[in-house]
Amino acid sequence: MKKRKKKTERQKIIDKLDAVWSLKVKERADFMCEIGGSDRVVSHHIIPKARGYAIRWCLDDGVCIEGGKHFKLHNDPEYAYRILKELISQRGKPWYTRIKKLSNIDHETIILSTDKNKVQEIFTNTNSKIIEYDDKNPSIGLNESIKSASGEYILYIDNTQNPVYLKNSSLDAFLLTAERNPKAGLFYTSYELKDNEKIKEIHLLDHHLGRVRDNMDYGKVFFIPKSALNKIGGFDNSVKYNVLYDLRLKISEKYQLIRIANRYSGSFYQVESAGKKANVFDYLLSGKEVQLEAEKVVTEHLKRINAYLKPNKYFPVKNKVKDTSTLLASIIIPVGNRPEFIGTAIDSVLAQTIQDIEVLVMVNGGPNDPTADVVRKYVKGGEYYDDTKPEVRLSVLDINSIGLCLNLGAKNAKGKYYVQLDSDDRLKPDAVEKIINKYKSSPEVGMVIGSYEVWEKLGNGDLKRMENMPVVTHDEWTEENGRNNLLRINGAGAPRSIPIKVIKEMGYFSINDDPYARNYGEDYEMVAKISEHYKIGRIFDPIYEVIRHEGGTDHAIDQITVDRNDNAKDWMRKEAIIRRQISNNK
Repeated sequence: MKKRKKKTERQKIIDKLDAVWSLKVKERADFMCEIGGSDRVVSHHIIPKARGYAIRWCLDDGVCIEGGKHFKLHNDPEYAYRILKELISQRGKPWYTRIKKLSNIDHETIILSTDKNKVQEIFTNTNSKIIEYDDKNPSIGLNESIKSASGEYILYIDNTQNPVYLKNSSLDAFLLTAERNPKAGLFYTSYELKDNEKIKEIHLLDHHLGRVRDNMDYGKVFFIPKSALNKIGGFDNSVKYNVLYDLRLKISEKYQLIRIANRYSGSFYQVESAGKKANVFDYLLSGKEVQLEAEKVVTEHLKRINAYLKPNKYFPVKNKVKDTSTLLASIIIPVGNRPEFIGTAIDSVLAQTIQDIEVLVMVNGGPNDPTADVVRKYVKGGEYYDDTKPEVRLSVLDINSIGLCLNLGAKNAKGKYYVQLDSDDRLKPDAVEKIINKYKSSPEVGMVIGSYEVWEKLGNGDLKRMENMPVVTHDEWTEENGRNNLLRINGAGAPRSIPIKVIKEMGYFSINDDPYARNYGEDYEMVAKISEHYKIGRIFDPIYEVIRHEGGTDHAIDQITVDRNDNAKDWMRKEAIIRRQISNNK
């Protein structure tokens, strides 16, 4: 006699769900009580909706309560089963947003999926309407789903890359938050990240006007009033890669975006992830088509909020400064406690094809900083001093502030143009020559930005070019729209060169007097300001070498540092948007 195969827990649950639709009223009510429903519930429907599920509870007096929550359906049946099980396990009163007389209305079942067959495996005994869509253009399927959804709210779960699991109380929490914030158009919340069985809590940042980066983390779950989606016209069918980016920018133009914070154990959901450390160069590896679409999204957003800068239109400079230079360029190097790198940086300046320049090394580690002793070898009387080479000047500060170093350097500079050089990087021999030629090409140029290669310092001290990284040209910066696209991305390129008089006209670099700034973003703020008044000249040949190493500011930085840096630059973006809006209104 053949042994009957023991049913899995999964199959038992699905069988029980299937049986609900064929039970008599009394039996159905008993079942609903068992899984946490009211004793007046006579039917319970788990209805696939816009990329997910909605719950409809029908009471014995003919009144139905619809939750209107939408849980995105994953293509994996096992994942869908787990979502079903979690929904059934929720206890207490059914969550709802409104009560309607729905007893005479047909209860439709809508599923949005890229794989019709897998969906049918789960919903075999329901009258399911399946919307099959092309994941290369999800906006079309999303719009069709929204149109079909009958709930007041949509809970969108973005599990396209990783499984996402809701906490049992998440729906109650979202609804209460929506009741408290009726003017909000989107709610997002911190979450748990599960990586190799380890769970850490990801704390998201608050939204504000300056959060226009396309890489900002808003999580994987979004609670959105359907009225807000209707107000913005739904999803843009022409947007293929940056669907959620476009959505949140449009909603933010008409509604508040509310972040629900978490101190500890307060996350609404969990995300499974393989885990990845932050890499400041990630955006450079994105496809060209994705980048161009994201640029279009942010540009249209800036137009709608009156913060768009038109091509070849520049705001006048209020306080013009005269040029008093005696040299062509001053290379200013802020440095603190990097004696092992500073010599290489200085050597790269002394090897320039143009010699009408100087080097100002601003050591900010105080009198005991060993970097100063290395620099002294290049000044008069030092073993590396050469009177046929550009002058090396040393200043020692006891305050660690990059902006302070740059500003004091600019005040004391003899050169007409400032040229950036970080203490652990190198200039190509023709860097200054190409920069000067770019200034000569147009009198309207108020800043020149070059391109760079990424190198790495190996354990034995050797420097090696990172071949997997292309030359970083920042060609997303175009003459027509680069200064608008700047607000979307985190960098403008290197090295940067500015006429000393323009630095003074802009009010100098930030010296950590901006909110959140901690020796970060002072150059980004300067680029944003200058681009409002002057043309930015670009050099797309590599004239600079960025050296990555363990002590570098961009090497495997942790999330706390990433958040601090993002807060700093996003505040600068906010200030830039406000400046633009004021100037555009004049």
